[in-house]
Amino acid sequence: MQETLFCLSVGHLLPFTMSESNSTDFTNPSTFILLGIPGLEAAHVWISIPFCAIYAIAILGNFTILFIVKTEPSLHGPMYYFLCMLSVTDLVLSTSILPKMLSIFWFNSREIDFSACLTQMYFILSFSAMQSGVLVAMAFDRYVAICDPLRHSTTLTNPVVAKIGLALVLRGIMLILPHPFLARRWPYCRTNIIPHTYCEHIAVVKLACADISLSSYYSLAVAFLVISLDVFFIAVSYTLIIRAIFSLPTKDARLKTFGTCGSHLCVILASYIPHLFSALMQRFGHNVALHFHVLMANMHLLVPPMLNPIIYGARTQQIRDKLLQLFTHKGT
Repeated sequence: MQETLFCLSVGHLLPFTMSESNSTDFTNPSTFILLGIPGLEAAHVWISIPFCAIYAIAILGNFTILFIVKTEPSLHGPMYYFLCMLSVTDLVLSTSILPKMLSIFWFNSREIDFSACLTQMYFILSFSAMQSGVLVAMAFDRYVAICDPLRHSTTLTNPVVAKIGLALVLRGIMLILPHPFLARRWPYCRTNIIPHTYCEHIAVVKLACADISLSSYYSLAVAFLVISLDVFFIAVSYTLIIRAIFSLPTKDARLKTFGTCGSHLCVILASYIPHLFSALMQRFGHNVALHFHVLMANMHLLVPPMLNPIIYGARTQQIRDKLLQLFTHKGT
């Protein structure tokens, strides 16, 4: 009953009535209809402006990071390889949702093929898992660099970094793979209308007229295996790092050593805090307006890819120096 009311609550936002939509059998629908941001349709064009700016900064910043690391031999090390992995996941996440979102905002192109919807959902979930794993790998790199610096170059060799990267990719692929297969097997006989700008997993499976307990339990299990364990490993790494820092003899040494972790800590906060806020609001914010839910679901995916290259560009001296070198070289 609650899910039916949820679907009906957005029915008046469409150019056709819900009764007409429900007259069709949506078992294995050929298309879904994305509403965009329900209740804010009149402002879609204006809302697209900050989203466009966020996307442009994310694309420019992350490609700049990739270019700088590739062209500067002094940056060919574990920390910067992991940073490149983070940039790739950020680029895929942004590109997975922004083009379709802008087509909704600008051209009212709301239809999305059923298979394309599941593919988009899979890319968003799998690369979010990879992004979280990269943050763990970066925390491990900082732990080895600070707590066992003499063995850093022998512990995190290029083959080891490549194996870590491959493990993170395989984890994201395998853990998320059941999601689209489970979503495909449910019958969608209520409606094919998704009150969202993209095929968000919960928004899709809520439309099924079947017992979706298997999807719900698996989602919770994946959330625990990915987010909870990743946050736990990051917390353990930084607990050991802080202990090592406070054992240093001078205040200057402590500040300098802690400064090498500053960029990574800022990126962790920028990645996990919006995600945590969105997840808590989704679980407990039943009285919050639907459009605010949708906006937060978009922001927690789009803001970190924009902030990450800015944070590393501003706080990492090697990247700053290379950027200044590029600009001064162009200016001469």
